[in-house]
Amino acid sequence: MESPKPDPEEDQDPLEALRGGDPRPFERFVQAQAPGLVGFFLRMGAGRAEAEDLAQDSFLRMVQRLDRYEPQGRPQAWLLRIARNAWIDRRRRDAIRPWRGRAAAVEELELAEAGPGPVREAAGREVRAHLTQALAELPQGQREVFELGAVQGLPYGEVAELLGIPVGTVKSRMFHAVRRMRQLLEGAEDPS
Repeated sequence: MESPKPDPEEDQDPLEALRGGDPRPFERFVQAQAPGLVGFFLRMGAGRAEAEDLAQDSFLRMVQRLDRYEPQGRPQAWLLRIARNAWIDRRRRDAIRPWRGRAAAVEELELAEAGPGPVREAAGREVRAHLTQALAELPQGQREVFELGAVQGLPYGEVAELLGIPVGTVKSRMFHAVRRMRQLLEGAEDPS
């Protein structure tokens, strides 16, 4: 039996293809990355509608800045850098409007994610709520490092590059973020 032949378009850099006039790999890239990007913004504290707007804005910024893209990098890492900057820009613009807070983020996350079966859905919602609340309690620097390193799975070197900080700072922030998340989650289990 013959093994399936790899699709050469799958290995193609979507931004290089777009720059070359072929939008199909970029369209597949957007479809694959959009759910995770919306999740990134939800975990950063955005509501569902705002997260979707920010994700769309991030992809638009990628296209607008296509001439700045360095093909030796990973398109996902560049997208996360653009997304982080979009988040910071939005927070600066909205500085006069107070942050919606973790309760709104938890509510949006719960509404956005439906699981199979009512009991399983309720348990999953409770776990997600605790995680979202704990993540919202982290200082901004720790939350960014945790999101990029633990949730998005980027290596510390890429996290450092995306955030413009030394790798040692990434490690330190991750250590403190994980320790604080444990404290917060243990506190959520024991309401005393």
